[in-house]
Amino acid sequence: MRDTRFSIRPTTEADWREVRALRLEMLGDTPIAFGETLDTARSHGDAEWKMRGRRGTTEGGTVLAAITDSGRWIGTMGAYTPEYTTVPMLVGVYVTPKFRGTAAGVTAALLASVEDWAAQRSDRILLHVHEDNTRAHALYAKHGYQDTGRTFPYVLDPSRRELEMVKSLSPGR
Repeated sequence: MRDTRFSIRPTTEADWREVRALRLEMLGDTPIAFGETLDTARSHGDAEWKMRGRRGTTEGGTVLAAITDSGRWIGTMGAYTPEYTTVPMLVGVYVTPKFRGTAAGVTAALLASVEDWAAQRSDRILLHVHEDNTRAHALYAKHGYQDTGRTFPYVLDPSRRELEMVKSLSPGR
């Protein structure tokens, strides 16, 4: 029986090894979901990973990790407010395959936590999802995100598109 109890918390610099391991896992699992290649991520030094770990506790953003009671990192999501807007953006969404789905509850719990963070800053949250990532698009739609009709070139292949989605949030959820 797999360990299904988990907690969610912001990442810290001390988590850099776990942040790195989960990032490499996510890039190997779903390469089109992220704006970085596995080879690029593997080339980063410790200082880069420590900086990424600190993102969980920065002023303008957050990165959350879902961690089983036995200490296994099973998911992550982040959000930040880009300089050009006041609307937070959901980024870095990943749940390890064995912990996906409604029954596990990891995705929903991470998403609710990120949305709570965003609701303290805006009445909306945005995301970009690769046009070919139909599983993620369906997940976001299930959780109340709607297509805006705006698209953007995918950073790793500008011939492909990322679709923008938005969700209205209740302030102080």
